[in-house]
Amino acid sequence: MRSPNRRVTPPGAIYSYFDNKEAIYGALLAESLERLNVAVDAAGSDASSPADLLEAKASAWFGFYAANPRDLDLGFYLVQGMQPRGLTAALNYQLNDRLHDALRPCEVALQAMGLNAEDALRENTSLFAHGVGLLLLQHTGRIRMFGQDATLLFEAYVIGLLERLQRGA
Repeated sequence: MRSPNRRVTPPGAIYSYFDNKEAIYGALLAESLERLNVAVDAAGSDASSPADLLEAKASAWFGFYAANPRDLDLGFYLVQGMQPRGLTAALNYQLNDRLHDALRPCEVALQAMGLNAEDALRENTSLFAHGVGLLLLQHTGRIRMFGQDATLLFEAYVIGLLERLQRGA
């Protein structure tokens, strides 16, 4: 039995604050990306080299998504094939730009290690793709099939990347 003083919010009340459900999604994703950027910005303040900075920044975004798998889900929610659905082009660009803001410090560190802009972008894209793949395996539980730990595999990937760059390969 409902208390007579209890105010009941009708289902869908949040919709009155947004134009549509995609706008709600956009707002949630924007908030998620802000928290991601805060985590990445806070990492690496004590880094003594570009390699240390790369490790700190990559670990920060990977750790954020490992600890917040629903935020990772948000990033892929409205993607069908290669095209986002339901977002305006401007909002899609803005959200992608905020994600790139969180990833850009790794790219900058790669350039500081001697890579040109094109190679740094390629390595950063590979780093992100590898990390997201591991996060998806972890999030879905598929990583258990291999008896592996996603965080340890990501750390090994970063170490291998750094070793390859230091060898000049």
